[in-house]
Amino acid sequence: MKNSTKVIECPKCGGKELGKGKHTGPAVMYPDNKPSIGSVVEYIICTDCGFIIESYVKKPEKFKDTLY
Repeated sequence: MKNSTKVIECPKCGGKELGKGKHTGPAVMYPDNKPSIGSVVEYIICTDCGFIIESYVKKPEKFKDTLY
């Protein structure tokens, strides 16, 4: 990820052990105008309390031609 600040602590519980996870399969994020082309959603998660600190799509370029 470009222009990202590295998170080093959970804002909810202060935990410092963070993990990375992802949704795949039916939980893929799809652009409104291209429902057949999607991207995996990834997460940064606190391993102490389970709080999802960040979520983002792995391939943001797939959303460039979408309307907002």
